[in-house]
Amino acid sequence: HEAGNVLALIEAQVQAHPKRAALRVPHTGQTLDYGQLNGRANALAQWLMAQGVTRDQRVGVCMERSAEMVLALLAIMKAGAAYVPMDPDYPPQRLRYFIEDSRTSLLLTHAAARGQLPEVPACRIVDVATLADLPPAHNPGLEIHPEQLAYVIYTSGSTGQPKGAANRHGSLHNRLAWMQAAYQLGPNERVLQKTPFGFDVSVWEFFWPLMTGAELVMAAPGEHRDPARLAALIGETGITTLHFVPSMLQAFVNDGHGADCPSLRRVICSGEALPMELQQQAQRQLPQATLINLYGPTEAAIDVTHWTCQPDDRGNSVPIGRPISATQTYVLDAAMQLAPPGVAGELYLGGVNLARAYLNKPGLTAERFVADPFSGNGQRLYRTGDLVRWREDGQLMYLGRLDHQVKLRGLRIELGEIEAALLAQPSIREAVVVAVDGQRLAAYVSLHQGQRHDEA
Repeated sequence: HEAGNVLALIEAQVQAHPKRAALRVPHTGQTLDYGQLNGRANALAQWLMAQGVTRDQRVGVCMERSAEMVLALLAIMKAGAAYVPMDPDYPPQRLRYFIEDSRTSLLLTHAAARGQLPEVPACRIVDVATLADLPPAHNPGLEIHPEQLAYVIYTSGSTGQPKGAANRHGSLHNRLAWMQAAYQLGPNERVLQKTPFGFDVSVWEFFWPLMTGAELVMAAPGEHRDPARLAALIGETGITTLHFVPSMLQAFVNDGHGADCPSLRRVICSGEALPMELQQQAQRQLPQATLINLYGPTEAAIDVTHWTCQPDDRGNSVPIGRPISATQTYVLDAAMQLAPPGVAGELYLGGVNLARAYLNKPGLTAERFVADPFSGNGQRLYRTGDLVRWREDGQLMYLGRLDHQVKLRGLRIELGEIEAALLAQPSIREAVVVAVDGQRLAAYVSLHQGQRHDEA
């Protein structure tokens, strides 16, 4: 799968069906067919190239969910660059760090997000509304190399600073080509884009429908948090495929919304462990839909293992399954020896899907992306920090973390990053952060001598 590229597949759909519906944004009333979407993305790509944007350059995107967001992501990749998503919900100091760390010299935004962005002297901020009159253009026709960067997504960092996982076109193509081979998204289907684009689940939500001739439907900003609004949107637009982190799926089925969504054919879960009880509850409410459990870190192009839930499954937890195409999974002990079936060990990943590196962090890259002892050709393995075991039938079972990283509502949080932020306060001497009930975080601090808690 790794030899192709996703942009070529999207452009093939444009060529074959230019008038087919490509993008619908119900909250703004915008709809674009494949020809319109491609022509506008090409215009923006040509403009980017005229500004000197080149291969592997990082271009920032700070936008709310909108048609402009999709056009910006497509245009940046068509220009040969990698997009860096920057969620306008983040505090300005975090956005500043993203801009500076990724060495982003050009950033695309729109009016809804412009006020959140800090001024960074080395970065030019452009409102895409000022480029709205660009005439539709032809495909730039750049050759996209598999090793070229497609996107950089920042994840929580244990040292107090987020780290940018730099992912390649070959990895993205392998992941999405596998997804299409496995789940066969059809041209008359609709995929809901509701994951904030700073999380890599959003990557398949954007590009899988467009490379297969299906329709991409955008949820309104904030709508991903509201089960009732989501159910209404699914019903109104006939969504066939969407993603839930398990905690949101729990809220969705607890309120009985599954019964309102007869169009759903696939419900894809990832981001947290999927409890067996929730699987059974969801399958009772959505008997017509296939429930799929995927697993993968941001450092390996979205997902690397898959499991299709079976109605007669038993046990406490749902497997994360087997590796996708061109991907290897190893369960290793502390000496990097293979753990036998049933014995817990750390999950290591190999193959095409691995990210190129952490951006501008060679030390951290060398620590997490290690030499593969099982291949003689200089390949690497990624150490996930996840504790897993092989089940007797050859499926992987997720057991938990080996470090201080936690998942809350699908958000990957390094407790060390929060502790570092607390310790940066002059009044705080020591800080410990823990996850409570899997639902919230609690911080315990001790103050420097002479400081009172009400002053801290």
